[in-house]
Amino acid sequence: TSVTGVQTCALPICGRAKENTMTYETITTELRGEILLITLNRPERLNAWTYQMGAELGDAISQANLSDDVTAMVLTGAGRGFCAGADIRDLFKAQAEGDKEAGGARPTRNWVELIRESKPIVAAVNGAAIGVGLTQILPCDYIIASSAAKLSARFIKMGLVPELASSRLLVARMGLGQASRIMLTGETLSAEQALETRLIDEMTDEASLVDTAIDMAAAMGANPQRALTMVKQLITDNMAEADLSSVQAREMVALNQCYESAEHHEAINAFLEKREPDFKAARAKASAE
Repeated sequence: TSVTGVQTCALPICGRAKENTMTYETITTELRGEILLITLNRPERLNAWTYQMGAELGDAISQANLSDDVTAMVLTGAGRGFCAGADIRDLFKAQAEGDKEAGGARPTRNWVELIRESKPIVAAVNGAAIGVGLTQILPCDYIIASSAAKLSARFIKMGLVPELASSRLLVARMGLGQASRIMLTGETLSAEQALETRLIDEMTDEASLVDTAIDMAAAMGANPQRALTMVKQLITDNMAEADLSSVQAREMVALNQCYESAEHHEAINAFLEKREPDFKAARAKASAE
């Protein structure tokens, strides 16, 4: 529910309705089918990031991960910007003056770990994604930007270094040369440049951005949830692993666990019976046994 911009989250947790006690003031959440749309909601400040926003995002994603009614998520921004970076007035200036409470309560979860351990998350970049506005989406599974988007890792311009594992994730996405270019120059890329350098995965017009992102999230989330989590973990652990035997060892551990899962058995039965699989029912039945 949302009242005058303040929202409380009430997602069904493990099949039961459970009211989340956190009140959201900087984001909104909306369930579209089985996809949770999370929107950064400080449009008057181009959704500039604060610790409070980070904590609220972490809570919303954690709640969605516990809900069997949510299979995947989309992260976007309200208004004409996605996230213009950390709030210089409410965060950086106050911190520089010694205010340890600036920007609200600190997030309790490691953001990169949370995103990589979560259900599929697609970023829908509707405008400027600057600094932390960019680095917070790099761990997402897929990044779609509107043609009006602008993206920059301009930490160097503030005398800072990149964070949220972005010095690895940018190289993984773009390669050494292009990642060095945007981190060392601090330049801002257009959506076209970001697509050309593989910083983003897809570009679309602004009108269809969210729907395109929801379609992609739905295509991911429709698959067995346990296997999705394992695939994401394998990608995280193996993308910088030089030892192929270690890569294979991790895969075999996960594969053997998948063989025993209710969703795998449902996929086999559905194939043999020539019908669409019902993974949600299979999960529910396994939980009840």
